[in-house]
Amino acid sequence: MAARDETPADQPACPPAGGGGLLPGELRAWMLLLAATGAVEQRLRCAVKESLDVSHDEFLILCLLAEQPRGGLRMTRIAELLGRPKTRLTYQIACLQRAGLVTRESVCGDKRGVEVALTEKARRRLREVSGTLAETVTQALARFVGPEQREALGALIPGLAENPYEP
Repeated sequence: MAARDETPADQPACPPAGGGGLLPGELRAWMLLLAATGAVEQRLRCAVKESLDVSHDEFLILCLLAEQPRGGLRMTRIAELLGRPKTRLTYQIACLQRAGLVTRESVCGDKRGVEVALTEKARRRLREVSGTLAETVTQALARFVGPEQREALGALIPGLAENPYEP
């Protein structure tokens, strides 16, 4: 078993938080957070493929749609929210539609508008696996977000610990 201060084999070593490199503190902090979230995302990616048999990007689409109180979202809005090209999104939506997880409908009065919504099958599957996926995220965060990342987050968002719910 590795000593407590050693980096686990599957976790990249973090650059020292104290500085001395070329990057200003904000960029260094951002890189620390990106490394941690990338490691968490990789764990989630595997769990999503195993439990839902969809890609991580397709899972993100399902999550966006699951948060809609009723109805769906226009494809252009999904592309904006995920920062994805519309052409790539069209392919991913087609895959989800073939799997019976989403529906695609033209928006009334807008020839180019297409709205995407979850099917009952998708809602049922998300309810079944969401606890397991949430636990995957929690465990990965506990493993990959250490003191350096917490310090980095505090440096990027001063006062976060004192006022966690205020902008």
